[in-house]
Amino acid sequence: MITNDMYFFSNGYRLASSLYLPDDYKKGDKLRCIIPNSGYMGLKAIYPSLFARALTKKGYAVFGFDYRGFLDNEGPAGVCKLDEQVEDIRNAITFCKTLPEVDAEHIGLLGWGMAAGLVAKAAAQDKRVKAVAGLNGFYCGARWLQQVMSYADFVKIQNEIEVEKRRFVLEGTRRYSDPFRFYPLDPSTDSVVRDNLYTVEGYGQEISLEVGQSLLEFNAEKNIHDITVPMFIGHGKDNLLHPITEAELFFQKLRCEKRFYVIDGKHNDFMFDDHPVFLELVDALADFFKIL
Repeated sequence: MITNDMYFFSNGYRLASSLYLPDDYKKGDKLRCIIPNSGYMGLKAIYPSLFARALTKKGYAVFGFDYRGFLDNEGPAGVCKLDEQVEDIRNAITFCKTLPEVDAEHIGLLGWGMAAGLVAKAAAQDKRVKAVAGLNGFYCGARWLQQVMSYADFVKIQNEIEVEKRRFVLEGTRRYSDPFRFYPLDPSTDSVVRDNLYTVEGYGQEISLEVGQSLLEFNAEKNIHDITVPMFIGHGKDNLLHPITEAELFFQKLRCEKRFYVIDGKHNDFMFDDHPVFLELVDALADFFKIL
């Protein structure tokens, strides 16, 4: 895989990015391009690069980037607001269309985890997107949290978020906490995160408490009928972080050409280069994105 590191600007913030090309890429070729987007706290060095290693072998150009506020990117450090990340995704599309290696009229989005909802929202807003894949995600933040939390815990975080909203407008200073304070991990996902993701430089920084309000307010279903391009929904049948019912409910509401793919796994227990479940998923994605 050929890797070209570069940067672009999103709302004036400089973001690190990489264009990944097949080993046999020939100068002058223009390739269909897939933009894989990281989930919560994700970095391009983790799952975007994993998808890049697999999808460049299928002949695609792949473009990955880090959201604002992460690693050395500009923007307020550790501030994770979902709608701002949708803006970053849309600006990545704009940038990709300027690259000589990319066929500007054939760009697709892939969203992993939390980014499944982000790319769905981006597709509803941006008609330049030609195809979308959402994997192991959630599409309505409040509904997801209500599924994975007890009623008492859900009410507790609602109260905490409301207190923090008031404090922030009165004091004007951000407070930071453990990144999973409002994003509860199931034991299996937590094990993979601790053993594999925390080994990546920059992963696991403290996150502003604003993320709680952003999660509660995020709803990719609000304008779901504006998604008119083909959409691939893939989800782990045993996913306890984002239950498969989240994907099923969203899929039922889609009115575009659509495909549902059941992954024989949990959330990220199969997300490794040579894992057979991951390789089967990549085959399905490569086949889907032929529509680009």
